[in-house]
Amino acid sequence: MGGTELVLGFPEIDESRAGLVGGKAAHLGELSRIDGVRVPPGYCVTTHAFRRVLGDLPALESGLDRLARLAPGDRDTIATLSARIREVISGVVIPDDLAAALLSRLDEDAAYAVRSSATAEDLPTASFAGQQDTYLNVVGPAAILEHLRLCWASLFTDRAVVYRLRNGFDHRKVHMAVVVQRMVLSEASGILFTADPITSNRKVTSIDAGFGLGEALVSGLVNADSYRVRDGEIVEKTVPAKRLAIHAVPGGGTRQDAIAPELQERPALTDEQVLELERLGRRIETHFGRPQDIEWCLAGGEFQIVQSRPITTLFPIPPAADEGNHVYLSVGHQQMMTDAMRPLGLSVWQLTTPRPMAEAGSRLFVDITAGLATKAGRAGFLEMMGASDPLMRDALQTVLDRGFLPEPADGGAAPLPFGVAAEPIETDPAIVHELIAESKASLAALESDIRDKRGAELFDFILADLQELRRLLFNARSHQAIMAGMDATTWLNKQLREWLGEDNAADPLSQSAPDNVSSEMGLALLDVADVIRPHADVVAFLRTVQDSDFLAELPALPGGREARDAIRAYLDTYGMRCVGEIDITRPRWSERPGTLLPVLLGNIDNFAPGEARRRFDEGAQEAAKKEQELLERLQVLPDGARKAEETRAQIDRLRTFIGYREYPKYGMISRYFQYKKALLAEAERLVAAGVLEEPEDIYSLRFQELHEVARTGTADADLIRRRKEEFAADQALTPQRVLTSDGETVSGSYRREDAPEGALLGLPVSTGTVEGRARVVLDLAGADLAAGDILVTAYTDPSWSPVFVTIAGLVTEVGGLMTHGAVVAREYGLPAVVGVNQATRLIRDGQRIRVDGTTGYVELLE
Repeated sequence: MGGTELVLGFPEIDESRAGLVGGKAAHLGELSRIDGVRVPPGYCVTTHAFRRVLGDLPALESGLDRLARLAPGDRDTIATLSARIREVISGVVIPDDLAAALLSRLDEDAAYAVRSSATAEDLPTASFAGQQDTYLNVVGPAAILEHLRLCWASLFTDRAVVYRLRNGFDHRKVHMAVVVQRMVLSEASGILFTADPITSNRKVTSIDAGFGLGEALVSGLVNADSYRVRDGEIVEKTVPAKRLAIHAVPGGGTRQDAIAPELQERPALTDEQVLELERLGRRIETHFGRPQDIEWCLAGGEFQIVQSRPITTLFPIPPAADEGNHVYLSVGHQQMMTDAMRPLGLSVWQLTTPRPMAEAGSRLFVDITAGLATKAGRAGFLEMMGASDPLMRDALQTVLDRGFLPEPADGGAAPLPFGVAAEPIETDPAIVHELIAESKASLAALESDIRDKRGAELFDFILADLQELRRLLFNARSHQAIMAGMDATTWLNKQLREWLGEDNAADPLSQSAPDNVSSEMGLALLDVADVIRPHADVVAFLRTVQDSDFLAELPALPGGREARDAIRAYLDTYGMRCVGEIDITRPRWSERPGTLLPVLLGNIDNFAPGEARRRFDEGAQEAAKKEQELLERLQVLPDGARKAEETRAQIDRLRTFIGYREYPKYGMISRYFQYKKALLAEAERLVAAGVLEEPEDIYSLRFQELHEVARTGTADADLIRRRKEEFAADQALTPQRVLTSDGETVSGSYRREDAPEGALLGLPVSTGTVEGRARVVLDLAGADLAAGDILVTAYTDPSWSPVFVTIAGLVTEVGGLMTHGAVVAREYGLPAVVGVNQATRLIRDGQRIRVDGTTGYVELLE
């Protein structure tokens, strides 16, 4: 029957026919099969009709060719071209024989809703809701055919075209079916979400309701009655004044009617009807197996369902081994990398960590439920979070205050930052130098030994080397050195506040501390700029570079060989780094050296020769000056000699160990890069053997799965394709700091009143105040920074360190007192505030702002 199925009734449709009838019609067909669910009768004009009418239109074909070449941001051209395509489609003539077939199931005296049903619409991972058109109360064959063409044309609204371009949907592969459904002259209508769309809580049903047709709610003409239902009870109810309703007009079309004043504040539904609707929603959710966004209407005292689609914006829930309540903390917020990670990246990280982590939405979470089961454990977690990320602490406290977990038992133990207690260590720089030397020697052995490994042997080798990596990362002596620097920071801030009223005293004392590989990385790029700056032809060439193959072209220019060698030397030391570097699949600087060019050119333009040494020496002098000032102030206090001596010892301890905090991650990322190069070489062999389509396919497999591919010589192409689709969908999700097993995401709030009105609150991590131009930068490769600018970004991992030599201050959405951006900001003496919720949205690029890194807020000055 394939090509002859121009019209199908709802009972003939299920989800398996979505390619023929589109997402909306497929769901209506499924809904009509659910016991107890009433669906207004109707039929679907299939995509065969769409293709038959529009398949041979030359004007449409040429328009699609041009549309496919546009970028999502080219809004003006998209608008012009889309309008032409819509005009072509809406004016097409439908042959008489085809028109008769499309109208064969029509009752000419009845009114219908004519709705688009695109084949890429209402998919589990991408909702196209509202991007194509719906027409209500359409009466008569001629009007049905007219609105059928308008629905086909709505496939090319500006919004739908931009969405497809942005999300990689081919315009030619998205076809339009059309639903023709009996109109329901509803007394009330609205929307039901079987999971709360604001908090993502799967156990809370959200219902919006209004009088008349649902168009008034969807278009925002009225404030809806709002209900929240949990466990069969209405837990929240809001009934605003409803001044308008939309009703059907006899003969076709709709009109707005004023609601009588005495009825405006009357609920559109009774409480009993709300609970009945909630039960209906749960029945529909059970059928589809995932939370649903449902459109409903009430007529004659009975509910009818006119649409149901998956809610695509919910953050997934990590799988749990039991049915109890669980609380999860985001790992990304602690690692300064909240982006989605590919399966290979997730699995390599899991093989690195001391214990398994939960996964959801292509991110990692720690299940802390067991740690919260005792009073000591609960207090310890809250204290630890309060010190590192107050927003995470507040979010966790919010969940606990609701009684989400059972009351804690007596006893227990407080959690330890690294899982084990750290015994005190002597203040000796040799300890740090020995730890770094051990890591370098181990890395050199890895680089030598991995070169000749192939096939399954390579995977066995990497698994064994991961144990060596874990030994280095969780080495007791390394842990002692890190904690020594952190404890000294805490001691100095606490005691000098108490003795001298000095806030954040450790910040200026940390400037130019030795052995900080992240800050050294930023200074080293200044030295590269010094090599290149005298060679005008090289600088001019670098300004024109469009890709990362430019290094081979440099020797042809005067001074180009020296420039190439300087860049290569930098990459030999730091080229394993990149934004989001804990994900092994992310492209490294050595793979895409062009990423560094904006920063490198900024250094050439903004600084004089010798800036790296001048900057380091200046920081060291300021730290020494601050130390001397503090000690002199302490000496005149009661018992001042003892206080000064204790402070001198802690400053020495701080400067000895605080820089090392950055090295273990550098060592880990260096090993990851060796693994990656070997795995990509193996991937090339698998592509040559016809096992994989492209080398990057390995990123969509977990390490263990890839191991099996290398062993058997076979790969599941469908699995790889699904994983790519899932990752693309997960990239659009935003993880919050705390997640519960009910699906609720909690971001936390600052409960402070120590900032000017209207200021954006955050965590102060590097003292000082600075005013300047905000540069909102989401991608390091696009960083266009001038000296004195204030960097505003989502997060900064060590790969952002090179830009710190240019900026005057830092604002991030994610971060804590001892995270990488904070540590490097203190060493460079940059005022910094982290954990500023939605900073990249609330602060405009180019806006003048004031950053108070002592108190922890950002003022918008214009």
